[in-house]
Amino acid sequence: MWESLAGNEADAIRTEHGVGLDLAHEARKQLQLDLELRTRQVLDEVGYRLAARVSNKLRSFHFDGFTSVEPNAFALPGGFIFISRSIMELCGWDRNEVAFILAHEMGHVIHGHAIERIIASTAISAASRAAPIRGALGGWLQTVGIQFLQTAYSRAHELEADRLGVRLLMAAGFDPEGSLRLLTRLAELKNKSAEPLDLGEYFSTHPTSEIRMEAIRRFLAAKQERLP
Repeated sequence: MWESLAGNEADAIRTEHGVGLDLAHEARKQLQLDLELRTRQVLDEVGYRLAARVSNKLRSFHFDGFTSVEPNAFALPGGFIFISRSIMELCGWDRNEVAFILAHEMGHVIHGHAIERIIASTAISAASRAAPIRGALGGWLQTVGIQFLQTAYSRAHELEADRLGVRLLMAAGFDPEGSLRLLTRLAELKNKSAEPLDLGEYFSTHPTSEIRMEAIRRFLAAKQERLP
């Protein structure tokens, strides 16, 4: 849908990047950015290693950390990825697990989920094909709040982002078992908790860990079967 509005692929990606740049500028004002050296090192090491394996070289990705009590991560159109320090701590700073979170969010960008959500919620139209809508969406995000960017996609989109995320992290040389370790840990934390465990909106709005693990295992098994 987005490409049909914005023209050819190059125009669509260029316009999408402008939309994301506008939103990212406002997001950085609303968030408390994590400027710790460790966070920057992990994001640079993992994020740009993943970005280097994206086949469409028209796309670029940028990674920012922010501080939040709740584990969270979200993607903006154009490849602007935000991840909370608390979610990296939940991963134990394990690069393979962090790679799964980042690659999943990158999957939402590559599949067009991020821009489609903005289109559905704003007045972006075919008129935007001429140039990025600089300045138009920052005010919109200021009005609706950063929470909008943390709302759930459909179950189908979440599982689609998981599949592409696992493919991407494998291409970058990360261990796909990291995704299963993280999801297993989340399931165990929930099952062992005497009271409902609050892991924030990020995990509560995704399909359950069990559903995601089953889908990833099926994907990995099918991939293995295709090997000569």
